[in-house]
Amino acid sequence: MLTIKKHAWELTLLLLLILEILGFGLFNPLMLDLNVLLYSTSDFIYIGMLALPLTMIIISGGMDISFGSTVGLCAITLGVLFKLDIPLSLAISATFVVGLLCGVINAGLILYTKVNPLVITLGTMYLFGGGALLLSGFAGATGYEGIGGFPESLLEFANQTLLGIPTPILYFILMTFVFWLLMHKTKIGRSIFLIGQSERTSRYSAVPIQKTLFLIYAFIGLVAAFVAVLLVSYFGSARSDLGSSLLMPVLTAVVLGGANIYGGSGSIIGTAIAALLIGYLQQGLQMIGIPNEISSALSGALLIIVLIGKSVSLHYGAIMQWLRRKAKHQAVVD
Repeated sequence: MLTIKKHAWELTLLLLLILEILGFGLFNPLMLDLNVLLYSTSDFIYIGMLALPLTMIIISGGMDISFGSTVGLCAITLGVLFKLDIPLSLAISATFVVGLLCGVINAGLILYTKVNPLVITLGTMYLFGGGALLLSGFAGATGYEGIGGFPESLLEFANQTLLGIPTPILYFILMTFVFWLLMHKTKIGRSIFLIGQSERTSRYSAVPIQKTLFLIYAFIGLVAAFVAVLLVSYFGSARSDLGSSLLMPVLTAVVLGGANIYGGSGSIIGTAIAALLIGYLQQGLQMIGIPNEISSALSGALLIIVLIGKSVSLHYGAIMQWLRRKAKHQAVVD
């Protein structure tokens, strides 16, 4: 019973996910096809991948809104290096180094300037995005044109299957497991929760704040680089805007998954389920013929409704007590 209560939000999200799929299945039976459910994840699973390390950052009381620009910068870096005839293995390695550096730059600026992480990463979002456009121009791909001509070995990376399951969803499951272990079974995870609850207390408790923050911001940089490689493989071209549409869905997945925007609490499993919930919502709306503009609005409405429901559940006792007092007062007046 205690375990069920502890994971009530994750179970609620899982129930909503099942009901969502069944509901869309009533309008379009293809939504209930296992192959459709599996292969459609290739369109949105990147949201979940980025949401996992962002959950750790938000639990620590931090924020990063530059990951979309980091994805674009890493993607165009890969394209430029490939166009310069750098071996693909070295180009991919350099792409991960760029992602890592982006994360380290964010952590360093946040730690040593003491400026709000939202403000810092807003600045680096434009810095990394501008850098991606400059590299794109250097390669002759002006504006948002892409760099193509990649070998089949890279193009097949995001389009392979294992035992009939697309490999991107397998990568996501593996990443969810790794980040869950990191958050809930290691000293690093405990440090992240402590920092989010009270940075001052953490400092007096000898929690390695700098090391922990550098680590989690480095994680999101590395994941952004991995997502960039997957997206280049999936679309067959490297573009500077590949991560431009990821910001709001990723943030929504983290908050919907149960992370406290002020830090101190959150759930890796909740984020993973929320990412699937958002992805299948967009997929289901498209399959029943709803335009993208309306589906985006409905996604935002879902977040608001679910968060209101979560707030009510958390304060259920106080709400009921207030209602009883109100009813008692009304009875006295009558």
